Amino acid sequence: MTRRSRSTIPRDSSSASQPANFVFTPLVLFAIAAIFILGVGVGIAFSSTATFNPENVASREVIDRSAPNTELCIQYGASAITTDLRVFVTLNPFNVFVTQPTMRPGCVLRQNNWSILEQKKLVTSDQVRECKQRMNTFGFTGDLNNKADIECIYQNEAAGNLFLNQAGSVGPKPETNNF
Repeated sequence: MTRRSRSTIPRDSSSASQPANFVFTPLVLFAIAAIFILGVGVGIAFSSTATFNPENVASREVIDRSAPNTELCIQYGASAITTDLRVFVTLNPFNVFVTQPTMRPGCVLRQNNWSILEQKKLVTSDQVRECKQRMNTFGFTGDLNNKADIECIYQNEAAGNLFLNQAGSVGPKPETNNF
């Protein structure tokens, strides 16, 4: 009994490489890829549309433009979002109550620029000395030319900036963070 080898049987080479009902032709794959890319693009456009109005603070530029005394603030400090709220603590029974916060544009001045406030007679030399002793700086809300609310503020680095401490990030802190 002789066996015939299957390799000796001639086959049509075109039918061996592609089945007769192959669905994913290069044209179909291209169309699927194009639809996917278009869908991702449309999704990104709808989800991250940045409108520059007061209801949507989407970037540092919006905060900079909203800061009181914008040019002075950007040149001698940093624009900020100021949150005003009050906390009430009762001891018997122990409870903590917080008021609804109000958000206002503000500005934090670098320590070497306090003379601007002194020249405009917005802070006294006693206030400057007191604030300097505690290694603080001044921040304000409102227009400096029209009844600004100026406070000696403390830079709290206890929590750190969790946006900067991402896994894999290296390098020293920028010196511009020092006020």
